[in-house]
Amino acid sequence: MTLPSWQDKGLGGMARTALWLLQEVGVGERFTKVALREAFPEAAQIDRRLRALRDYGWKIDTSRDDPTLTQQEQRFVAAGAEVWIPGQAKTPKHKASITAAQRAKILAADNYLCRGCGIGVGEVYEDGVTPAVLNVARRKVLLADGSMEYQPVTECKACGAGSGERVADVPKVVAQVNALAPMERQVLAQWIADDRRTLGPLEKVWGAYRNLPEASRKAVAELVAGEDG
Repeated sequence: MTLPSWQDKGLGGMARTALWLLQEVGVGERFTKVALREAFPEAAQIDRRLRALRDYGWKIDTSRDDPTLTQQEQRFVAAGAEVWIPGQAKTPKHKASITAAQRAKILAADNYLCRGCGIGVGEVYEDGVTPAVLNVARRKVLLADGSMEYQPVTECKACGAGSGERVADVPKVVAQVNALAPMERQVLAQWIADDRRTLGPLEKVWGAYRNLPEASRKAVAELVAGEDG
């Protein structure tokens, strides 16, 4: 089957970007953001069109995924849906709008806490000024059977920034749970029941120590070393 040309301006930006990857870059090859923008000089948001392809099964790695790439490079790993064909570029289910009722239910299920950092709605960040704003996002989840699905989760605006490619790995979490000692599992079970981690005295001291300036950390370290000696 002959593909339409990526230069056909009668096609949408995302479709043209997909065809450009196939016809100009090639599967397994790397390309730069500069090359992409030069190919579409008339498109102001061509980077967004490229990112949108991931929602249709296209795999495009960045330097976060592939350490051999520079920050300006990306790699076209695999093609997904043929988005240039009518009907193939319908909005994915996980991109559909969340209703007010659904949002309220998700926030309540998450105890009105960001599942990333634990900050609550209306609480202030460490700067003492900025209040937390909670949103409902759709997180990509790797399930125990190896399949992927998108699940709603509460996160604050700060944690949500740049989290589009984050994947929650359920099998990894289960393996970590299974590796715990019986007493550790009991502690974890209590944290899960409370939906909150209770810090012990040692962890609180460690957190306070880590927040000290270097000179003060040295003074505390010398005190601890002296008592041990």
